Order: sequence, then C-alpha cells, then structure tokens
Amino acid sequence: MKKVKLSSPWVTFYRELNALFEADPDVLVEYKEGDKEIRVFVKGSDKADAIAKILPVKKDFGNVTIHIAVMPTSKKMTKLELYKQAFAGNPAFSFAVSVGGLYTNPVNYVVFRNKVVQFWNDNLGDINGNSSMLFEDCARNVFGDDDILYCTDKPENLGMVYSTDKGVEKEMEEVIKIDD
Repeated sequence: MKKVKLSSPWVTFYRELNALFEADPDVLVEYKEGDKEIRVFVKGSDKADAIAKILPVKKDFGNVTIHIAVMPTSKKMTKLELYKQAFAGNPAFSFAVSVGGLYTNPVNYVVFRNKVVQFWNDNLGDINGNSSMLFEDCARNVFGDDDILYCTDKPENLGMVYSTDKGVEKEMEEVIKIDD
C-alpha cells in the first residue's frame, strides 16, 4: 500500500514553477526539502534577466516565506519582452502579444501550448497523487502578475476538431497526434 505524504504549499509552488520550465534545456529549477529558497539556474544572461524580472523575489505562504533566486538582472525590457525572452525555446510557450482596443489600454497576453502538464503533488483527489493542469494555470499560480493575462493556444493549432463561426465542424484529415 502506498504511503500518503502531504507536501507544503511552497512545494506545490516549486512543482508548478518546475513544470513551466522543465522542458526548456536552458533552465533548471531546484528545491531541496526544508530549504527556504528555490533556485533557478539559467543558461544565457538575457534569459536569466528576463526570468528574474518576471518571477517574484519571494512568495509568502502564511508564516513561511520562500525566496526565489535567479541570476541578477540588468537589462531594461517591457513586461511582454521579458516573457518572450524568458520562455524563448521553451516548448510550453506559444507566443506573447499586446492587443489594444479603442476604449481600453493595451492588454498583454502570454499564450501557452494547449497541453496538460501533470506532476506528482500528493493530490488526494488522484489515485496516483498527481496534479493535472494547463501551463497557463501554472503560470498564473507562479507569476500572479495582474498586468498579464495567461491563455492557452487554440485547439485548431494542434489539428483538433474546431467549430467555425457558422457552427460547421471542420473534418479532421488525420488522427489527432500530440508530439513530444
């Protein structure tokens, strides 16, 4: 029989942060049980600067504060440029765009691939203890940035059935495949 072990909320935060970057060969997220710091190792100073600027420096979980350590920052960039640089080469990321309206300020969107990420997280609602979520959910929980809206790419970009504006479904030409 499996033993049930419950992790602290900051361990879940680490797992979400790791899930965002684990497919990126230039980024390594590290946390050791009992530490009060999450370390993010990044190849390339521009990418490190971007990640350091969009990640919070610390995250409070009640009476416990976890610090997030990334290489020092130096370059001035807009928030959208930071996200583009931080996720460059990361297969979880689709694109980032700013959309303006006639009556509103521009709205910044960071769009992730339409893919479910799954990681072990002592989830009592799953027989194997896994948590399953979209990359956008991980980003929202990790960054918590009010100036950015996190989204998921459209299914049509993955070869899935998609309804047009007239409500007529396009027929699939091949079986849906998920790469990776």
